Amino acid sequence: MARIWGRTNCNFDSSGRGRCQTGDCSGGLQCTGWGQPPNTLAEYALNQFNNLDFYDISLVDGFNIPMEFSPTSSNCHRILCTADINGQCPNVLKAPGGCNNPCTVFHTNEYCCTNGQGSCSDTEYSRFFKQRCPDAYSYPQDDPTSTFTCTNTNYRVVFCPRASVAATGSHQLPIKMVTEDN
Repeated sequence: MARIWGRTNCNFDSSGRGRCQTGDCSGGLQCTGWGQPPNTLAEYALNQFNNLDFYDISLVDGFNIPMEFSPTSSNCHRILCTADINGQCPNVLKAPGGCNNPCTVFHTNEYCCTNGQGSCSDTEYSRFFKQRCPDAYSYPQDDPTSTFTCTNTNYRVVFCPRASVAATGSHQLPIKMVTEDN
């Protein structure tokens, strides 16, 4: 499984040390681990089960920027999360530059699903995210409506798609599937 996220309001010195308001990577320009919440995630696992790729947009680490995650050469499902979540974020979840997921704020099983399968379900806060981005993960066990599969294609991640393009620009990151013959 791999993750892609956008970082916002970053400031780095010439040696690559600094900080980002959202998605920060332990103060480094080069990420060597996961970004600090809140951050909108594109997640994928290529060529997994029966040659299927699994992909999703996750708000389990919160939301910082709108995102599109889509197959480029297939009729597979395109995922969009372009709602104004930051502007509508419940006060208790607000963070500088983004909107936290409730697990980040409350650290309880109700929101984090830490007790294993079947240990939690949707909540008022996960429904807030799901209503705005119906195809995105809104809590850790939101698999049935949030994981998509595809085969034999490339993928495109677009940060700040559509309506947000005029204000912030659009940045695309292609993901190319590479396979090795055994």
